[in-house]
Amino acid sequence: MLAPTVLFIGAIYLTYHILRSFQQAFRNRRTAKSLGCEPPQKVPSDPLGLMNFFELAQAAKDSRVVEAIAGYYDQYGPTYSLTGLGGVTIVSTSEPENLKALLATQFHDFSLGTRHREFYPLLGDGIFTLDGTGWSHARSLLRPQFTRDQVADLDLMDSHVSRLIELIPKNGIDFDIQRLFFLLTIDSATHFLFGEPVNAMHSCGQTGVLEKTAVGDAQGFAEAFNLSQEYLFTRNRFMGLYWLINPKKFQDACRRVHEVVDHYVQLALESKKNPDKSESRYIFAEALAAETNDPRVLRDNMLNILLAGRDTTASLLSSAFFYLARHPHVWDRLRGAIIEEFGDSLHPRGKITQGRLKDIPYLRYFLNEVLRLLPPVPFNFRVAVKDTSLPVGGGPDGKAPIFIRKGQLVTYSVYAMHRREDLYGPDSRSFRPERWEEGASRGWDFLPFNGGPRICLGQQYALTEASYTLVRLLQQFDGIENAAPAVEEPRIMSNLTLSHLHGVSIRLYPAMS
Repeated sequence: MLAPTVLFIGAIYLTYHILRSFQQAFRNRRTAKSLGCEPPQKVPSDPLGLMNFFELAQAAKDSRVVEAIAGYYDQYGPTYSLTGLGGVTIVSTSEPENLKALLATQFHDFSLGTRHREFYPLLGDGIFTLDGTGWSHARSLLRPQFTRDQVADLDLMDSHVSRLIELIPKNGIDFDIQRLFFLLTIDSATHFLFGEPVNAMHSCGQTGVLEKTAVGDAQGFAEAFNLSQEYLFTRNRFMGLYWLINPKKFQDACRRVHEVVDHYVQLALESKKNPDKSESRYIFAEALAAETNDPRVLRDNMLNILLAGRDTTASLLSSAFFYLARHPHVWDRLRGAIIEEFGDSLHPRGKITQGRLKDIPYLRYFLNEVLRLLPPVPFNFRVAVKDTSLPVGGGPDGKAPIFIRKGQLVTYSVYAMHRREDLYGPDSRSFRPERWEEGASRGWDFLPFNGGPRICLGQQYALTEASYTLVRLLQQFDGIENAAPAVEEPRIMSNLTLSHLHGVSIRLYPAMS
């Protein structure tokens, strides 16, 4: 008697859910019609989304996720829907109007969804994982770190860039400058945010923070940090099944990263007990410690901002030299503008300041073009917290609004938007800084630092550090050569941020007296 009863209950349960799904679909259609919405183009797939999932999984294995997603836009238009894992419908867009709605005008209609749970093993509770009051509080703590005076303090960067220059081969030997930029930015970020650098670029024989922990050295830290981010990216792709991705390798990598940051947690707590009255600079770690003694809260918040401080600026600088090595006329023009303003390393002309950096228009055009083609965060997502809509993307011409139901995932690609011909012209995929002096748009179709309430707080810090580093390097070296295949488009590795899969191999030649 038990088996028929179980089957009967199961049939009732299944029927209930089928009827409920039909009812919800009817409500959605009715709401969409009332809002004047029409569906976007749809990517063909099976009902469970397995075809799309495995296609993107293969692209991830080949380090071509960014390009694969951009390819969908080429085929299906700037807004489309596709079936994700488990049969859920995902909307993806590269429309400036939709990004403006997602990030600003309809900010409160969307959240980070399951990002907190996906990223929790590494990042815990911080500015990149939280919504609502938790996010607002984390952001308010960070804001004083990025005041104009703090960002303009180039003396703090000077010693780190000088050490970087010491590490660069001076005899035309091939080397990977991306590896050095990641060392530079972990040193400058920990110094700027925590009051003491990890000394990833220290000389042989010196013992730094990293040598006192399980990571062992700068390479060990980079491997642990990068591996943990790779797993976060995979957990994100698995959406609601993120919990399946939790291997021991991932846990060990997170633990090693946490051990390094815990060193700064203890420094901040000790500083709270014995404050340095002579230190006038705002230090984020110490400001956090003034609010709480909880080591976990301190670590989470410090690690969230360290991720941004290290990875995004290193990505920007690496991409800058990828293009400089392939465009000698850009190197010549940029170096000429820098020498005219600051002189070279043998005949310097005045102190480098943030104000004077902004007085070189071509430096700004150059960085804009790098950020356009290779934005450090190439794509992102939001989840609807209520039934809502996005302004465009529906119907045969893509002009109608599209309905977004509560709980629906919306992904967006800044990388794809920045390469649209209708926004940047027929040469939109070519590297040409001159387009910015010709009046290329700077509205919602250019978003290398996000937009709206969650716009990157460290935007000016990243641009200032990148500008200062470029000036110092182009003062020091008057020649550059590409030491890798002469491809126009790099192989991209994208986890949480973009980097170059095979590094950026170049040769630099010192300026002669």
